[in-house]
Amino acid sequence: MKEEYSHDSQSADEAQGGSHIIDGAVSLDKESQLQRGLQSRHIQFLALGGAIGTGLFVGSGGILALVGPLPLWLGYLSMMLVVWIVMNIIAEMTTYLPMKGITLPYFTDRYVDRSLAFASGWNYWYAYAILVAAEASAGAILLDYWETPVHSAVWITIILVVCLALNIIAVEVFGEAEFWFASIKLITIIGLVIVGIVIMAGGAPEGGATGFKYWNNPGAFKEYVGTGATGRFTAYWTSFVRAGFSFITSPELIGLAAGETVAPRRNIPKAARRFLARLALFYGISSLIIGAIVPSDDDRLLSPESNANASPWVIGIQRAGIGGLNHAINGAILTSAWSAGNAFLYSGSRVLYSMAATGQAPAFFAKTTRRGVPWAAVLATWTIGLLAYLNVSQNGARVFGWFMNISTISGFIAWIVVMITYLRFRAAMKYQGLMDTLPFRTVAQPYATWAVLVIVTLLTLTNGFQIFVPSRWNVQDFLAAYITIPIFLVLYLGHKLWFRTPLCKKAHEIDVLTGKKEMDEFCADDVPPVPKNFIQKIWFWLA
Repeated sequence: MKEEYSHDSQSADEAQGGSHIIDGAVSLDKESQLQRGLQSRHIQFLALGGAIGTGLFVGSGGILALVGPLPLWLGYLSMMLVVWIVMNIIAEMTTYLPMKGITLPYFTDRYVDRSLAFASGWNYWYAYAILVAAEASAGAILLDYWETPVHSAVWITIILVVCLALNIIAVEVFGEAEFWFASIKLITIIGLVIVGIVIMAGGAPEGGATGFKYWNNPGAFKEYVGTGATGRFTAYWTSFVRAGFSFITSPELIGLAAGETVAPRRNIPKAARRFLARLALFYGISSLIIGAIVPSDDDRLLSPESNANASPWVIGIQRAGIGGLNHAINGAILTSAWSAGNAFLYSGSRVLYSMAATGQAPAFFAKTTRRGVPWAAVLATWTIGLLAYLNVSQNGARVFGWFMNISTISGFIAWIVVMITYLRFRAAMKYQGLMDTLPFRTVAQPYATWAVLVIVTLLTLTNGFQIFVPSRWNVQDFLAAYITIPIFLVLYLGHKLWFRTPLCKKAHEIDVLTGKKEMDEFCADDVPPVPKNFIQKIWFWLA
């Protein structure tokens, strides 16, 4: 039987040059600790880079083609609220203990149960690794738009190799690259919103003012599976589920980087507070405009049947007759796929590194370079990304759809575990009378978490409901929709049976103190920068 570390409530400082172990799980010695090389702008744009990717730029077109513009918009609005709650609770937990080397499964182990943490850790790693493949696959689809003589396998190779190089070199290089990648996304999406409004108002060379005419013809709703009110509701629910791909694991990116963030108790809440406003711009407004500039029956929208290779934004610009801009936008959207793949490779490798450090994965994956980069974990995560080469022998849109389904359900399961972890963390803090010591608290808790927990559980169980209609049954789609659930249960139950762990820790048994003293002392030294002029004031607010 594998021996795992004991979860003693202890903190030990050994002689200089020795190791510093917190909770017997997170190592802070010089060889294994990760660098705090991420500035405020890095941490905010890391979350932005994960949230704005091919889900918004490419996957939204598939939803539009399937259910129409109104369900597309409502689905994104609904998922935005879910993500906001998940982001808030992650920020609360990681701001309280922003220790180096932590991950969300570490908190699950500490506040809930070892077996749930084990299954959650491998689920996270699996989701991030599949997302690397999804982004590389989407990149190949976008590059095919130009109908170059270069084989798609070459494009996939270039995308994957660049992501690997940026993650292996050093954390500062990764953070800086992600900042500039995300900056391009920010400029692109703001530009697209402006262009979309111009097209809607009739300022484009062709087509006149579109307004919301496509909501009348071909219509705001495309009934899905059923007819009448049932068909409209299932259209909305399908959009709600599929919108999850655009958001899954993006809130966790801030939590995962907490241990590498400068001034974490100042910068993590700062990023969390601004997350909803940015989502409202990027997803709320953008999804509304997409449905206004492209009709849902355009045969160039992404679907397994058409093998289309264009973003709905690019299609809308083409329909408006704005020459040349479609190519520029497709190039900018390509960088978003690169950026998201870069962020997911980073996050997956840190999860695997942490599991190796806590004995829940082979110790080999805890190896780091002299600069603190977990190269073995990066390589292992990157290897799963090679599944993107399925594009070579299959319809690109269908392969991208498989990756979307698999990673979305993994993300939903991860959110369920995060919410359970937060509820146990909150119960322990309340039991010990420590709620007032939280450096960051969010609204409507714990009620908002309970409500979202029910919603995400329903989304997970019903994500593939259409498959059970006899005429729509497909083994491949069934596996893509549900294979993650039994895999997670096997990991969880197998670990629990093998190690005989209890169902969960009682509130009085949960350790919420170990490491707090060290983090309080570390964060007490933080001195917020003082702007010297108006330009610096704006910059400090943005970054």
